[in-house]
Amino acid sequence: MTTLTPAVLADPVELTRVLVDIESVSGDEDRIATEVVAALEPLEHLTVTRFGNTVVARTELGRPQRVVLAGHLDTVPIAGNLPSRTENGIMHGCGTSDMKSGVAIALHLAATVPAPRHDVTYFFYDCEEVESERNGLRRLAAERPDLLTDAAFAVLLEPTYGLVEAGCQGTLRAQVTTTGRRAHSARSWLGSNAIHAAGAVLARLAAYEPRTVTIDGCTYREGLNAVRISGGVAGNVIPDECDIEVNFRFAPDRDGAAAQRHVRELFEGFDVRFVDVAPGALPGLDAPAAKEFLAAAGGAPQAKLGWTDVARFAALGVPALNFGPGDPNLAHTREEHVETDRIVRGAAVVRDWLAL
Repeated sequence: MTTLTPAVLADPVELTRVLVDIESVSGDEDRIATEVVAALEPLEHLTVTRFGNTVVARTELGRPQRVVLAGHLDTVPIAGNLPSRTENGIMHGCGTSDMKSGVAIALHLAATVPAPRHDVTYFFYDCEEVESERNGLRRLAAERPDLLTDAAFAVLLEPTYGLVEAGCQGTLRAQVTTTGRRAHSARSWLGSNAIHAAGAVLARLAAYEPRTVTIDGCTYREGLNAVRISGGVAGNVIPDECDIEVNFRFAPDRDGAAAQRHVRELFEGFDVRFVDVAPGALPGLDAPAAKEFLAAAGGAPQAKLGWTDVARFAALGVPALNFGPGDPNLAHTREEHVETDRIVRGAAVVRDWLAL
């Protein structure tokens, strides 16, 4: 029997608490996916399909437009912060902010809004917090894109502290390698120190001036930084190789190829190897459903400074934005928590949008 009873589904705060207390570290989402399916299958207005530990529930009301409410079911590893506890209107626990409070809003509305003004795809997926190959949204987009691409707009209920965060930055990691000649450190003049040569790479990074780009009123600030450096083989050997890993967070007006060209140009003369690249997403605020959502949420949209799965929706041709009750600054921390009044307000915003 599911713990997601009708009474629990009717209360987004209690629903958040129950979801948080179902452990679902990435790769271990079977129980929570099973609970979600058991809660949604009895609802006559929904067609529910499970793909591994990803769950898709769709209304088929013949509305002229379809939208998506999406959230991931997994969390980072527990850090002594389960079970949940609530004190003075604040719920503490792993996943409270990122992003079971957002998932709770989608589940609550799936159960309590049987006739929304748009057809809705409620999408709950696994393995967002780990490597891309395991991501449930990536897998479904590859295997059953038709379940997502018929939507005109998507809301990803990632933590935004109740603000609308549009689009997202792209991210790129590259390895810049300097080389030298190995020698005994007692006769260092016979070699060439690759770690010393890395100083030129670091100097370019220190002098780098990142762009600030405003798109549709949303300001994205780029950043290019060294995040890891390694080199040397022993305490008495002049190193002949040094690797500097750099991370480039780039505005969504650049695609992946443009971001790679920029990094190559900056480090001209050095060996550059790209480890991974994930393009960002433009704000997509011109979509009619997006304008309606902004009206329901109130306030001016902000740029998402980070990468989220809105980029995967954008790659499918579905404009998307981020909106959730959690504080993104608390995600993945031992102190993770969410204010219960923000859950209530977030549910009201999305309900108003679906009922406009």
